[in-house]
Amino acid sequence: MTAPSLDRFKRVVVKVGSSLLVDGAKGELRHEWLAALADDISALHARGVDVLVVSSGAIAMGRTVLKLPRGALKLEESQAAAAVGQIALAQAWADVLGRRGMIAGQILVTLWDTEERRRYLNARATLGRLMDLRAVPVVNENDTVATTEIRYGDNDRLAARVATMAGADLLVLLSDIDGLYTAPPHENPSAKLIPVVPRITADIESMAGGAASELSRGGMRTKIEAAKIATVGGTHMVIADGRVPNPLRRIAEGGPCTWFLTGSNPVSARKTWIAGAVEPKGVLHLDDGAAKAIRTGKSLLPAGVIRVEGGFERGDAVVLRAPDGGEIGRGLIAYDAADAAMIAGRSSKDIAALLGYSGRAEMVHRDDMALGAE
Repeated sequence: MTAPSLDRFKRVVVKVGSSLLVDGAKGELRHEWLAALADDISALHARGVDVLVVSSGAIAMGRTVLKLPRGALKLEESQAAAAVGQIALAQAWADVLGRRGMIAGQILVTLWDTEERRRYLNARATLGRLMDLRAVPVVNENDTVATTEIRYGDNDRLAARVATMAGADLLVLLSDIDGLYTAPPHENPSAKLIPVVPRITADIESMAGGAASELSRGGMRTKIEAAKIATVGGTHMVIADGRVPNPLRRIAEGGPCTWFLTGSNPVSARKTWIAGAVEPKGVLHLDDGAAKAIRTGKSLLPAGVIRVEGGFERGDAVVLRAPDGGEIGRGLIAYDAADAAMIAGRSSKDIAALLGYSGRAEMVHRDDMALGAE
């Protein structure tokens, strides 16, 4: 099976690890390397591609500023380093992208933000709006507040969650190795690079090595876990060597890397999840006009809702029923049940006056909807 071309993708997440971004010996930003990567990002952006960056490096940069010792840090030391380093990291990205005519937007998340449905929807909406405005979201785990029980602990899996949350069709993991090998290459000189992984099997998982560098919290094992998250969500993933200048251009030119393929796409994977894996918590009864509109790919507006049933919260799944009572499909609701009932049958422009805040114009957005025929 051949590897896909980088040119075919429309929304790309690029994950950058600490060991690439920060010189481990000096604790300083690798400015020339970052500038070359920014050139690659700029080339994608100029073609109209949406680009998101998941960037490690806050703790590595902050510990240098605070003159913290090398080696493992206590939790409070890591959080203090992150608090200082996040400012420096965000500024570095803003500067390097800004010099190429792009706007950077910082997003700090925790595990809960990508797992808890309400926070997930808020984060997803923010990412979407930033990209609509042609900004480049720069995402990092919020290490200043995340503790063991609410953290990812590595940005590989975080990047995969961000990719599926943002509806990206490609996740690029830039690493200190050029892909997945049949065995750890530092232990087995005859190990061979695997260029394409059509499906993640037990054999593929067993090939993952272990330890990462001092600055990094990931290894090949976490990259395989990231690939599982990404491909189930309809996102292709590629692991490539990020230590070279212009690593994205190198991928585009056919340089050595490992592609993990998915048979789905972000939209269809999300709709499959909504249709079968999410338990409905309520029902929206629609008028004939709304039923026809959503069957043609439109979002559901409050004006088309006749009656609301159930005790759902924003982000829960609800059943959409036609006037004859038949189920049209299911979707993720943008309002709590009480607020949905208040705006049902009303124009979207009346939402602020009715609820006291400016909610979303759509009660169920078309991207958050799975119809029976899909």
